[in-house]
Order: sequence, then structure tokens, then C-alpha cells
Amino acid sequence: METPLKIAVIGGGSWATAIVKILCNNCTEIYWWMRNEESIAHIQQFGHNPKYLQSVSFDTSKLVLSSNLKSTLNAVDWVVIATPAAFLEEAFAGIDESHFINKIVFSAVKGMIPSYNAIPARFIHKSFGVPYDKIGIISGPCHAEEVAMERLSYLTLACANTENAQQMALALSCRYIKTTTSDDLFGTEFSAVLKNVYALAAGICNGLGYGDNFQAVLVSNAIQEIERFIDEVHPVHRDTKTSAYLGDLLVTAYSNFSRNRTFGFMIGKGYSVKSAQLEMNMIAEGYYATKSLFEINQKFAVDMPILSAVYRIIYEKMSPAIEMKLLAEKLV
Repeated sequence: METPLKIAVIGGGSWATAIVKILCNNCTEIYWWMRNEESIAHIQQFGHNPKYLQSVSFDTSKLVLSSNLKSTLNAVDWVVIATPAAFLEEAFAGIDESHFINKIVFSAVKGMIPSYNAIPARFIHKSFGVPYDKIGIISGPCHAEEVAMERLSYLTLACANTENAQQMALALSCRYIKTTTSDDLFGTEFSAVLKNVYALAAGICNGLGYGDNFQAVLVSNAIQEIERFIDEVHPVHRDTKTSAYLGDLLVTAYSNFSRNRTFGFMIGKGYSVKSAQLEMNMIAEGYYATKSLFEINQKFAVDMPILSAVYRIIYEKMSPAIEMKLLAEKLV
């Protein structure tokens, strides 16, 4: 089913590539911005991204590729941002409120904006004046690698304006993508960030040799932490047992595709943070999110022992073995 939405996807990584693939099922034209000119030329010539999800083939007649962000934004009404959170400010340097007038923006950014200690929705609102009812989030549980293989996956589209969420849900629904909508923008986005921290914890424990029994207790405590935190930050009725919260946590904590779990596994195996980052050559959003969330929680003082343990391991260089042993005494 074709949708009349004029949509741009901002980003050239695996998640941006997966979203463009999904949109190609329903849109006759997708504007796609990425910084790398060589990647643009490669996609135009060969029909696939040379750096991410190389197996995905594109009908290039549907793509309007550009490295000019201003012209891309000016050409569309809907914007999907799928750049790593750590690079969001850099990507949007030189962009101001005038480029977002009357636009609806959905964030597929899976992290915190480090210098702002802010979720992407707040960054978009404060930096570009986009009203919150025109800001949405695309959340999982969904890994880009499984989208590439067209394995059945689920997305949640959250926006205070449910009509906007429904429109984006239609654009992303296809044979292998099922969608649901929500009006819980802030809870969904904070949950999507927190789950990366708990995936780090799951990876650290796995690297240390903890088994499935302990991991199950860890993750069940993690969803309780998520619920306590988002209920304090944005107290509205929500069911954290649904896919957007618990489902997204589970897939990130357990999947071999999870870069946060992989990063944590390497820390548990004795890698330093820097050496793990160099080895992965990809962004593990949980690294930045841990610091931002720990600092935000200084204000709210929510009981979050897992977040605190991960923070001490990564930023205070405490022993993963000792921290996880201490944490184990606090879990129920």
C-alpha cells in the first residue's frame, strides 16, 4: 500500500539502511541523506550500502540520495532521524529552526545526546523548535540485521499526536514488519535508552561467566528499574510488559546482534573501554547513555542498582567481577 508521505531518512548506518528498506515497500520516493559521498555513489551504481547491511538491495529509482542536509530537509514534510546519538549535533551543524517549520520528525536514534544529557525528542524540540506533538519515536523490538533478512519484526511508533503515529505506522507496515502505536513519547524513548544500559550489564555478566539463571534475574530486575525510572520522570499510565518496553529490553539484552551486549561482553572478558570500542568499530549507545542517565538520576534519586553498577564499571573503572558480585546481593 503506497503512502503519500514525503519522507527523508537521515543517516547512513545499519538502522537508517533498514528503515529505508522498509519504507521502499510503501513509498514511491524516499529522500536519503548520508554524509559519505562514496557510499552515495556506490548505492546509486550498485543498489546497496557498501558499509552496512550489504545484502539489502534497493530500487534506486525510488531513492533521492544526497549529502546536502539542508536540501534534503527542504524537500520533505516528514523526517526520520537515524544517526547515532553521539554524532547528532555534528550531523545537524548549521541547521536551525527554519529547516523544520511544519515538519513532523520521528527519531530512530537509540541513545542520549551526551552534551545535553537529553533524549532525542527533547534535543529536537529545544534545538529546532519542533512541537512535541510533531515529534515521535520509532522503537523496537527490532534489529536492523533481521530486517535485512526480512524476518518478522515489530515496531512501536510513539507520538503525543496519535494520528501522526498512525501515519508513520502505515508507512512502515509491510509483510515482515508489524506496527503498533502509542502516545507515550517520553516513556518509550527513555525505555529505549535504558535498555541499552541493561544490555551492557547482560553482556558483562555473560563475559564473566554468569549463566542463564542469573541473566534472567538480572533482566527481570532491569524492567523493574525501567518502570521505576520512567514512572518518576513521566508519570502516566503505561504497561511496561508490552513490546515497546519489555520486548525491546529482551531482544537487546539477549540477541547476538546487540552491539551493547557485545560491548558489555568484551568488558566482562577484560577489555578496556577504549580497546572494546576500537575492536567493535561501531557505536554502542549504552556507553554514552550510562553516564547521561546516571547524572539525570542524581536529580530523581530512583533506586537503580544495575545502572549504578554499570556506571562504576565503565566510568570509574571498578572491577566488573566485584561490581557484579555486589549487584547480585541486591537483586531479587
